[in-house]
Amino acid sequence: MASLTEENKNRIIEEIRELKKSRNAVILAHYYQEGEIQDLADFVGDSLQLAQQAAKTEADVIVFCGVHFMAESAAILSPEKIVLLPDEKAGCPMADMIDAQMLREEKERIPGVKVVCYVNSSAEVKAESDVCCTSSNAEKIIKAVPEEEILFVPDGNLGKYIAAQTGKRLHFWPGFCPTHHNLRREDILQKRAEYPQAEVLVHPECREEVWREADYVGSTAGIIRYARESDSKEFIIGTECGILHQLQKGCPDKVFYLASRVLLCPNMKKITLQKVRDSLYGLSPRITVSEEIANKAIHALEQMLSLSK
Repeated sequence: MASLTEENKNRIIEEIRELKKSRNAVILAHYYQEGEIQDLADFVGDSLQLAQQAAKTEADVIVFCGVHFMAESAAILSPEKIVLLPDEKAGCPMADMIDAQMLREEKERIPGVKVVCYVNSSAEVKAESDVCCTSSNAEKIIKAVPEEEILFVPDGNLGKYIAAQTGKRLHFWPGFCPTHHNLRREDILQKRAEYPQAEVLVHPECREEVWREADYVGSTAGIIRYARESDSKEFIIGTECGILHQLQKGCPDKVFYLASRVLLCPNMKKITLQKVRDSLYGLSPRITVSEEIANKAIHALEQMLSLSK
């Protein structure tokens, strides 16, 4: 945060801590947030971990440092809580690639199909789905769905990866994460040439041409865990750049190279210390989900959490 002096930054952090205490608030942050947001958070995790935390927190206020669909999931799982998203414009382009009407039409086209919905989707889409999944548990969820006709929405890249791992035939929605989709096989090959000793760790939201070049494919939490447990000392990282903060903190004796400069999510970077403070102060912007949609969507989320135990 170049515009803030260290003194002002420390002052804002202290204000946040005081407000958090007075509001009985918890701050949840995704691995793709700026490092200073991660350091301030009570819990840092991937989508599955954050959903689990939101479901069990005893705080009165949840400050979600992530993007809109994550805050929506928290509001569905904890309807009695105040859920804040410090920047309400922090959206997800992938989630916007499908809506409830589109999904209803696709379900009519494939009678009897079971819908497995990636959490990177709106509450309305979750309400039209049978079960949610994250990149951490998608393989487990797909294996648990007995039906032969499965529609995986909205991430086609993740769907193709899970189909390859499970051997199941899936119908894919043509959605994608622009940040991960922009990473190319050529980027991986170039980095391998530069750092031949490094292992390649990538997110399954990447294109098939990318994950087939990797030594490990997994969620953000999975990538962090793999790096910690591996004997290797160098890694090429194929996911959003925010993960480097946790990797460097958890593995100070290891070296990490970002696979490409395209791996930056502008929406994840919308959250700032000032916005977290202002959100706690004014208890806004609040993320709410209508009771009708929440009552339908919670089934898919609870199915996911149950299958993830």
